[in-house]
Amino acid sequence: MIVLLGVNHKTAPLAVREKIFSGCEEEKDLFSRLLSLKGVQEVLHISTCNRIEIIASIEGKEETVRSLFDFLAQNGNLTQEEAEKCLYNYCDKEAVRHIFRVASSLDSLVMGETQILGQVKDAYRRALERNATGTVLNRLMHRAFRTAKRVRSETAIAVNPVSVSFAAVELAKKIFGTLTGRKILLIGAGEMAELTGTHLISSGAEDIIVANRSPSHAAQLAEKFHGEAVSLDALGEKLIEADIVISSTDAPDYIVTADLIRKIHHQRKNRLLFLIDIAVPRDIDPAADSIDNVYLYNIDNLQDIVDENMNIRKKEALKAEAIVEEEIMRYTNWLKELEAVPTIVSLRSKAEEITQAEMKKASNWMQKFDQEEQEKIKVLVNSIVNKILHTPVSVLKEECSEVGSTDIVATVRQIFRLDE
Repeated sequence: MIVLLGVNHKTAPLAVREKIFSGCEEEKDLFSRLLSLKGVQEVLHISTCNRIEIIASIEGKEETVRSLFDFLAQNGNLTQEEAEKCLYNYCDKEAVRHIFRVASSLDSLVMGETQILGQVKDAYRRALERNATGTVLNRLMHRAFRTAKRVRSETAIAVNPVSVSFAAVELAKKIFGTLTGRKILLIGAGEMAELTGTHLISSGAEDIIVANRSPSHAAQLAEKFHGEAVSLDALGEKLIEADIVISSTDAPDYIVTADLIRKIHHQRKNRLLFLIDIAVPRDIDPAADSIDNVYLYNIDNLQDIVDENMNIRKKEALKAEAIVEEEIMRYTNWLKELEAVPTIVSLRSKAEEITQAEMKKASNWMQKFDQEEQEKIKVLVNSIVNKILHTPVSVLKEECSEVGSTDIVATVRQIFRLDE
């Protein structure tokens, strides 16, 4: 049986997630503790800012699930009420569905984001290093990665930007075609500016200027992007050079006024100036949009793009969910076939024992044949046995994958007296 327990951004506030995250991180030998729980055979632990989950292959159910539940609750120092309210658990097919959706970013805070797959792969790598996984979870995780790859390649779920900073960069790319060779002025050095700069660099931007009221903060961010740092006093000069300006400060008044744009406009020689204001309150005077060859987009314009793209992602998610269901069926069918493996092994072992016993009885009269002929007889006997077993083994696998293994496995074991 496969079980999955945990908390995520939907079920638990950040304070609760932080407690469980810290508790698990402080656990000296997390995997040994988990594998020592009665009934736990294989285990994997995923820990990110938005989710902490344990996936396990177990024997039995209620007692082992309760142990895993208590483990998370105790490590997070949760009250019984907090644990019951925030922790979820899934079994078998629902557990498989959940991990496939997580790997495919269908369960993420921002659907379609790309980071979660890397985080799941890192979690799997850590479990492998501790020898905490085996046949069941190894196959599960590889199938999860295959599902995520199919979702990326067969849908457009991650194509359109759904963050304001990313939308700003994508808009700039559409206007100029490429960011290579374009001079970009970032006004502000906070979290939004850093995120925007990261998107710019990944989109091919090479020439970034960071302007900020605090020169030291500007220098720190500019160093990260291998760019230039300036104070706001140099804003007019840098506006002359810039092709794209993205502003995200928390200033109460306009940083870039229409008068400032008009003042430097003739020095720009009618070059296109693309302004993106992602600050609240606004950093750029709306009147700047009326100046020739100046185009201004504010956060409301970008939010419209984000909302439209989120709707596109939701439509693509329907295709992704269909892919997840296909992959669930393939994995669960394999899992059902796996349940028949011990019986198939026992059946083949019994046939081998009978064959060897009968060949031993025939050893005396076989002495009249030379060695080569004796080998041919052995090959013939083994071939007949394998052909006889082929159909029952094939049917056993097929029936297990289609209707469940309990009845047919028990029947085969009884018919062939495999438990005697």
